[in-house]
Amino acid sequence: MEHVVNGKNGGGLRLRSRQSLDRLARSFRHRNFRLFFAGQFISLVGTWMQSVAVSWLVYRLTGSSLALGLVGFVGCLPVFVLGLWGGYLADRGNKRSLLVVTQTAAMFQALALAAITLTNTATVWLVGALAMVLGTINAVDMPTRQAFVVDMVGKEDLHNAIALNSSMFNSARVLGPAVAGILVATVGEGWCFFINGISYIAVIAGLLMMRLPPSPPRPKTVSMADYMRAGIRYAVNDRPMRAILTGLCLTSLFGASYMVLMPIFVDTILAHGASGLGFLMAATGFGSVIAALTLAVRKESAGLDRVRVFAGLGFGVALVAFALSRSFGLSMALASVLGFCLILFFAAANTLLQLRSPDAMRGRVMALYSITLVGMAPFGSLFAGTMASLIGAPATVLLSGVICAVGIGWLALRQPGADPATDDTPRTS
Repeated sequence: MEHVVNGKNGGGLRLRSRQSLDRLARSFRHRNFRLFFAGQFISLVGTWMQSVAVSWLVYRLTGSSLALGLVGFVGCLPVFVLGLWGGYLADRGNKRSLLVVTQTAAMFQALALAAITLTNTATVWLVGALAMVLGTINAVDMPTRQAFVVDMVGKEDLHNAIALNSSMFNSARVLGPAVAGILVATVGEGWCFFINGISYIAVIAGLLMMRLPPSPPRPKTVSMADYMRAGIRYAVNDRPMRAILTGLCLTSLFGASYMVLMPIFVDTILAHGASGLGFLMAATGFGSVIAALTLAVRKESAGLDRVRVFAGLGFGVALVAFALSRSFGLSMALASVLGFCLILFFAAANTLLQLRSPDAMRGRVMALYSITLVGMAPFGSLFAGTMASLIGAPATVLLSGVICAVGIGWLALRQPGADPATDDTPRTS
């Protein structure tokens, strides 16, 4: 009898595991998404390699932390300034063709970096200029890529596809820097840039191999400025969408900037040096991947707004605890919680914004998402650095955690829920 019961339990466990795996991989039923995922993963590993190599190169050329900050600033600033223009292009044009153009441009940017580095002609000004070029490319690429996901999988599998994209992004964030560290130490930064340039071939090939229905023609009856203003007006007038974007602004501006101060925590507070920084970054990446997979196995998108709110509150509380921790082991655990909550918050917000957006408006809404997520980062880093110089890194991170938790909680109480299945806010295209 016990054998039979155990057999039934074992069979039930295998069935549940298979069902979970089916839910996890549901977006891979779509051929276009499989092509996109494979090409994008290869390209993202190269992108993270380039990110690490650029930091090494700038520091080697200047020995200045200020130069590092400025290159990072000019790399992200175009997303803040030009993001809505990118959303306009995504809504007006063919997204697949636009992505082929942006990915090709990014490939040439990486190869240009490789050329000046391998020929020993790189200067911090040239590197900064090329960083700004890449930022301009990203201002168009990011909203287009985000809005393109629904074209590949449809709205039914959208939350799963976004979660799988997040897991891919964070897996590449763990793998890319590790490979870059080995290559920089052995053959130099230039080969990291060259490999990144070649990696774009994978995503470009994947895009060209897709089979997509023709894009519906969109009459050009309004000016570009009016088109962009319509996108802003739509997001502002939709109260749940406005709350989501405000929460993203709060978290990007005050919360995510804690990463800038991580070296200070590791060195002066936790006393674990460069190796400790690597462990903390890996712990953050591990938590991020688990969050993305957790979201991917959800059966449906209903209830995502509660997930978003609790993830935002959890991030703020974990940030306060991280600021107060003086134990490296505890800080490692909290870093995983921070990565988990942050990615859960961002991915849930992304899904909700896309589900609330009509097809004709999705590019501009995702442009606003990109602006809050990436365009705010330079200002968040500036805030963190300035405050840390005045009140210290722990106090700055503690203050940021309080702002995030209180802000997300206040927005949740003040605004209606954002789940499309339960919300009756009128929306027009």
